[in-house]
Amino acid sequence: MNKRKRNWITILALLIISTYNINAHNNTTMKKTGNLEVATLAGGCYWCMDAPFEKTPGVIKVISGFAGGHIKNPTYQEVATGKTGAVEAVQITFNPTVISFSEILNIFWRQFNPTDAGGSFYDRGSQYKSVIFYHNKTQKDLAELSKTKLELSGKFSKPIVTKIEKFTTFYPASSDQQHYYKKNPIHYDQYRKASGRDQYIQKVWENDAKTYKKPKQEILKKKLTPLQYQVTQNNATERPFKNDYWNNKQEGIYVDVVTGEPLFSSNDKFDSDCGWPSFTRPLNPGELIKKEDSSFGMHRVEVRSKIGNSHLGHVFDDGPGPDHLRYCINSASVKFIPVQDMKKEGYGAYLYLFKGKKKGNAN
Repeated sequence: MNKRKRNWITILALLIISTYNINAHNNTTMKKTGNLEVATLAGGCYWCMDAPFEKTPGVIKVISGFAGGHIKNPTYQEVATGKTGAVEAVQITFNPTVISFSEILNIFWRQFNPTDAGGSFYDRGSQYKSVIFYHNKTQKDLAELSKTKLELSGKFSKPIVTKIEKFTTFYPASSDQQHYYKKNPIHYDQYRKASGRDQYIQKVWENDAKTYKKPKQEILKKKLTPLQYQVTQNNATERPFKNDYWNNKQEGIYVDVVTGEPLFSSNDKFDSDCGWPSFTRPLNPGELIKKEDSSFGMHRVEVRSKIGNSHLGHVFDDGPGPDHLRYCINSASVKFIPVQDMKKEGYGAYLYLFKGKKKGNAN
């Protein structure tokens, strides 16, 4: 059995295991609205790891500090020697109803080089290695699944060396080390650029993608159907079971009908019996905006596209996946790109999602 086939078997097994664990462990909080969760992640210099999460909807608090090790409450100087066993890390408190642990991990992977075993960019030493510290069995399974999928994506020519370890301890750094990007923005920007982190992220994650822009309103009115315009621009909702994609079973991706930015994959689509296309997760959480919606006397979380600011639908906490999220999306907000057309339409970078799968329906 070749390595790629083993990895796909691993993904299937982890999905089954993680779903079981969520149902079996009553102390997990992924489906309980209002309960908060904690993620502890290390990706090199914590100055560069807190900013991306603090700007993310659903994240309540981010603390920079030191995880693991054998010294109680170590100082920055002690950790910097590389002899404490601790690593620079961030501890993220988040609302799983708004952003799931899997989505947190998707953001995490895009902040550093996961193939570097000797440190992170020009910060060298074990204190700068990358680690996912799991707080429970569910987080462990989701972390392993996320890592395996990244390995299969073909993004990296070298093995991914990021460790997945059980959480033990976390000690906050001193106050002058917290939220450095806010307190010292000029030095922070200079540090990121000089370290090579920004250039690396640009090369790996952004240069292989198209540039998406929102057309002007007069162009949109000509480009979109009246329903598409009302849904995306005026927050309307289409009729259930009377839309293009609620029962679509083809393989492919769903993109913003306004800008073309990729949003969802058929791999994550499921039949929710609600009459609208439903997904367990987005392709990239960073391309979505989530906001509280109290319209019509209901308390919901609205989902919008980041670049186009298109109204897409809402996200609920009653989904079947490991994170229990259900992205209920209007068909009028998206355009479906079948897998056979993805390359010619400019979405070849996403074909890895369908490698190793047997041909057939998406769900």
